[in-house]
Amino acid sequence: MAPEPGASSFDRGEAGTRDLLAAMSLGDPEDQLRLRDLLAGLGKRVFGMMLFVATLPAFIPVPGVGGAVGGPLVVLVGVQLLLGMRKPWLPRMLAERGPHRRSVQRFEQLLAPWFRRLERVSRPRMPGLLDHRAATMFTGLLLVLLGVLLALPIPFTNYVFGLLLLAFALGLLERDGALMLGAWLVGIIAIAVFGVLSGALATAATEWLGRLF
Repeated sequence: MAPEPGASSFDRGEAGTRDLLAAMSLGDPEDQLRLRDLLAGLGKRVFGMMLFVATLPAFIPVPGVGGAVGGPLVVLVGVQLLLGMRKPWLPRMLAERGPHRRSVQRFEQLLAPWFRRLERVSRPRMPGLLDHRAATMFTGLLLVLLGVLLALPIPFTNYVFGLLLLAFALGLLERDGALMLGAWLVGIIAIAVFGVLSGALATAATEWLGRLF
């Protein structure tokens, strides 16, 4: 049995995002990383890791698949933040599943240069944008809307939403309120352009209400 990510030799609650990703990459590429293990020992950063994992499917280079998988997971994270939950809730089916290590390895190779740049400028700051109840709820609301947009078949947007959601995840993981503020601003623009102006959110809401009633 492969060692669990929670058994790392460094403090997961203090390690940088790149260190966490590197620890997840070590081992047999065919190992499946269980989500409950990835979330263990992260303290206040646990929703950041949950969102990080939820965003990974957005980068699957198969049309329709990434959004259909990642969108609902992002919505799940957003709803829990919107409700002010302190610890994430996961259905058992999801808790026992997760990405294969080979997927994390490819992702690490792709984003390693960006993480190095991020670590030079990112640091814990502006905690009010991360810990204040109203700010947490606003983050959750934006994630719900972005998760819905990611799940919709809007052409050529998976990577756009994926990169934006990564900014949210890294803001939570790095405890960087300034980065979160930037993610808020870009998120509002993305929701306005792709959701409101295109009518995508209204169309989705109409379809879902039609199914309910």
